[in-house]
Amino acid sequence: MPAVTQQRPKEGNVQKRLIVALVAAMPLAAHATDGYFSHGYGMVAKGMGGAAIAVTGDAFGGANNPATMAFAHDQFALGIDLFSPHRNSERTGGAAYGLDGSAHSGSNYFGIPEMAYNKMVSPDLSLGVTVYGNGGMNTDYPGGQLPSPGACGPATGPGSGFNPSPGPYNLLCGNGRLGVDLSQLVIAPTLAWRINPQNSIGVAPLFAYQRFRAEGVQAFAGLSTSPGNVSNNGYDNSTGWGVRVGYYGQLTPQFAVGATYASKLSMGNFDKYKGLFAQGGGFDIPSNWGIGVAITPVPEWMFALDYERINYSDSNSVNNRSDLILQCAGGNPAACLGGSNGAGFGWQDVDVWKLGVQYKLDSQWTLRAGYNHTDNPIQARDVTFNILAPGVMREHATLGATWKFDAQNDVTGALMYAFSNSVQGASLFNNFFPPPQPSMQEKIQMYEWSLGLQWTHHF
Repeated sequence: MPAVTQQRPKEGNVQKRLIVALVAAMPLAAHATDGYFSHGYGMVAKGMGGAAIAVTGDAFGGANNPATMAFAHDQFALGIDLFSPHRNSERTGGAAYGLDGSAHSGSNYFGIPEMAYNKMVSPDLSLGVTVYGNGGMNTDYPGGQLPSPGACGPATGPGSGFNPSPGPYNLLCGNGRLGVDLSQLVIAPTLAWRINPQNSIGVAPLFAYQRFRAEGVQAFAGLSTSPGNVSNNGYDNSTGWGVRVGYYGQLTPQFAVGATYASKLSMGNFDKYKGLFAQGGGFDIPSNWGIGVAITPVPEWMFALDYERINYSDSNSVNNRSDLILQCAGGNPAACLGGSNGAGFGWQDVDVWKLGVQYKLDSQWTLRAGYNHTDNPIQARDVTFNILAPGVMREHATLGATWKFDAQNDVTGALMYAFSNSVQGASLFNNFFPPPQPSMQEKIQMYEWSLGLQWTHHF
């Protein structure tokens, strides 16, 4: 008994320090796989294509399905994911105007931390917490792709949306480097109750912190309700909250089901960018819901399948069509950047399918593989704005494994590769020239990989 009494305060202090460290690491947390959500949360799920809604055994229920925490037992997990996105953008058909160019985004490596803890306070009740990076967008293009000093100046055309400053310019006719950095961290305390030996429900309040910075989009200041709050204002942050609820049922020894719903996270506005995002800087985190099944035909094998719906339409800044900016140029201030119905990235709601398989090789090793398919949220009409956020991923393949090196500790690894995908469409800049308008095309392309490692201690 004395040993147990001494250990608990130390563990509590360590967990508090880890949460603080994770919040401090926020500038590194940026995903862009299922839109801008991660393909999975926790290395067990990440090794199985993200499938986790009807899977028990780890403590990441706050991000996946809080009801599963009633079957997770006592454990603490700490992980880090090395995430590497590779993004390219180009414009063609504008050589006569000095607007052709291409660029590769830098900032190709991010360390994304995550943490989970679960405690069975009674045989039927668990308390826990999950800390994870919900998602993010990041691009970092060098400037100078358009070297002509007047390529984006008023002499090019009407000039209402172009940059009056002399070049050279970046791909969006701004000065200097071009890009955005959006990071989001969610802290999800969990409460799960086992209604009976086979069924449980759970709830997780979601407390979110997000940080944002934009550079090099000065050319659009003339199409904003607040021209001084469009670009190059450093980092801004906001906080907000929502809730995730879930159900888990072990219907037979071989068949389990799960369901979960996360509300929209209502976030405070980015005041420094109230002239960029709709509704004066609004950037809410979308709601999402999912259902899943897990089949265990024999103890060694498990197959899991999840369906998830991500509702990007919950956030006007993400969902509103980018060509609304043309209405702004036509005299409608509500459609201007920052307006009550301001232009956005045009992201559509997406359907996500996650398929995973797990094989227990022996008492020490468990192997996993998975596949994740998501709709592309970006349409051709919105390609110009999405040079900043080319979240065009569709197909992901994953591998994973857990090595249990003693009775209380194991290490889990997960590898993900997202296959290259691209979107091409007509440039918005075509619309700012008098007839005959040019027929410039823009293309955004991306591929990604990630490699993660997680240590779990079972109490």
